[in-house]
Amino acid sequence: MTYAALATLFLLPPLLLIALVAVLRRPGRRWWAATALTVGSLTVLTLVFDSLMIAADLFRYEPSLLSGVRIGLVPVEDLAWPVAAGLLLPALWLLATPAEKER
Repeated sequence: MTYAALATLFLLPPLLLIALVAVLRRPGRRWWAATALTVGSLTVLTLVFDSLMIAADLFRYEPSLLSGVRIGLVPVEDLAWPVAAGLLLPALWLLATPAEKER
């Protein structure tokens, strides 16, 4: 299995959950902005620290399983994990909290 296929399988549940949250809870702009900021921050941190770890040769990827697209030293497939976490956790939190009553 390629890293891209694994990343797709890993991203599918958070994307489905975020779609469910959008339909059921109708989060406002503030929630979406906070979620986007979270995903962006996690992605930048992943790019920085994964590049450092790859440069230090702490881990390697099988080249034949990669798409070949990199940002810095980081294969784009490796960015699925922070995106998934940044979508999954806010969506679960929103579903777990009681809905606000209309006034």
